[in-house]
Amino acid sequence: MKFETRALHIGEEPNLSEGGSGDVVSPIHLTSTFARNKIDEPPKGYEYSRSANPTRDALEKRLASLENGKYGIAFASGLAATATVILSLMKAGDHMIAFDDLYGGTRRLFTMLFKENFNIDVSYVDARKAENIADAVKGKTRLIWLETPTNPLLKMCDIRSIASIAWDKKIFLAVDNTFMTPYFQLPLDLGADLVVHSTTKYLNGHSDSVGGAVVTSDDHIHDKIRFNQNAAGAILSPFDSYMILRGTKTLSLRMERHEKNALAIARYLENHDKIERVFYPGLESHPQHQLAKKQMSGYGGMVSFELKTDLERARAFVEGLKLFTLAESLGCVESLVELPALMTHSSIPPEEREKTGIKDSLIRTSVGIENIDDLLDDLTQSLKAI
Repeated sequence: MKFETRALHIGEEPNLSEGGSGDVVSPIHLTSTFARNKIDEPPKGYEYSRSANPTRDALEKRLASLENGKYGIAFASGLAATATVILSLMKAGDHMIAFDDLYGGTRRLFTMLFKENFNIDVSYVDARKAENIADAVKGKTRLIWLETPTNPLLKMCDIRSIASIAWDKKIFLAVDNTFMTPYFQLPLDLGADLVVHSTTKYLNGHSDSVGGAVVTSDDHIHDKIRFNQNAAGAILSPFDSYMILRGTKTLSLRMERHEKNALAIARYLENHDKIERVFYPGLESHPQHQLAKKQMSGYGGMVSFELKTDLERARAFVEGLKLFTLAESLGCVESLVELPALMTHSSIPPEEREKTGIKDSLIRTSVGIENIDDLLDDLTQSLKAI
């Protein structure tokens, strides 16, 4: 089955067997526990919803299929998924390598929790050059963590080249695929060991669910993460599983519209005299445009740009928008805007932000599926006002 068909049917095959209900949509199994006939006989299929739940199982099967993976594991949030990966694959004293441009919450988790409290060493490198990854490898390096494109500067790295380094050094490679989704990018096919998502974003797509996921085809990785998820209880609820299942059904349609609108906005901003620079892989001016064309089948809905102004006028610009909602998060049908220096990346020290290129005047937009003329009009009026 092609992507669009799998996004509709995998995990929700109607049960037409004797006693089956034939539900076209997977029911929301809100039960916490499952009955058994005898103590020494396990329940029929399920025991306790922390360990497994039919609605969550349906979602996990679909996510695995969409990423061309063997196993999907659904979590309470993207950070819960990320934390469980680290707990499963690393020990105190181990070393990991991460892209220097990451979602602020991921970097906070790595530095302020795992590095400071559990002695897991982290090296942040510019992964746009694969050799920087190779140079950062140490004797106890166990994991490479990538976002591509990154949040918020939309930098890219060559997954296949870095996967070759990881394979040669026997290091795990994880790729956060939240921005591109499996519709536009398939990291497992490019050599990654596991893919991580904040399902809150494009996979759900409607700003009404928080969740995360890990997809892998490696039996060992799956078994470790599944065990630790159950032990720590970092599970996605049945209702949120249902919401994300519903969201994936329109993923292909939404991503096509997100991309179409984002490209139009990126081109508009690139030619505006109040804009210093635009970050969007679909622009020929993006320094890694050719890698984007090779590695992805589309360019996504995230556009970042720098205003030719200071922090206060940047604040006035985002607060003056009418259709772009001022809010953290991304990937939903509504267009969102935020100021990374004061919002999503405020936990990163200013000197570190400046080092990675996150200036005070940087704006990040998650372009929605509204009419493009309305979005352009909104940008125009707020740019004019400053």
